[in-house]
Amino acid sequence: MSKPRRNVRALVRRWWPLAVAVPLGAAAGAGYALVSHPSYAANAYVIVVPQNQGEAATATNFAQAYGRLAGQPQVLAAAAAESGHSVATLSGLVRGTTSPDAPMIEITGTGARPAEAVKTADAVAKSLIAFGNASSKETGVRLVPLAQAAEPDRPATPSAQLDVAVGGAAGVLLGTLVMLTRRRRDEPAAEAAEAADAVEPAAPPRPRADTAAKQPEEQPARSAR
Repeated sequence: MSKPRRNVRALVRRWWPLAVAVPLGAAAGAGYALVSHPSYAANAYVIVVPQNQGEAATATNFAQAYGRLAGQPQVLAAAAAESGHSVATLSGLVRGTTSPDAPMIEITGTGARPAEAVKTADAVAKSLIAFGNASSKETGVRLVPLAQAAEPDRPATPSAQLDVAVGGAAGVLLGTLVMLTRRRRDEPAAEAAEAADAVEPAAPPRPRADTAAKQPEEQPARSAR
């Protein structure tokens, strides 16, 4: 086998798992985006205001603390009845996000419909404000609604581009693992095949010219005897 042909076969044998896994992963991601149910997200905003001037840093610190409490049962208990979900269900539909340099809390609510996402975000924001203002004398800050949630015009998930990219990345990972496994298993056999191809068969021995010339002369001498 010629060396170029042997190299082509080696490349095909080595890279075919990756060439197969990446398109399959991308196709799986596209299929998931087609069959999965859409989910919408809406954002409500709450701002923390200090009661004394010059305490902006204190307000920012409390905003970060209240943002972490947005998904806790003590806040969700009051919002559960208004949103129509249980506390356990509501905890998976809402999250709070804060900024390190601004006393603002973003409440994100999700739902199967835009109106449901809006209702969830506003209910949790309202409950968080009531929870925080109940202890405003001790904390020295107040929570004030900044903006109510607006209905989203498109679902947050699924995202066809994101799902295809995730599927392709999973295909790359799977194909790479298969390649590494096959490479460890096939290396000894490939080395043996290359060594066998490198060894050329030995040429058969040729008769010496002087021996071939002497054989006809010896036969008459033996006949004379």
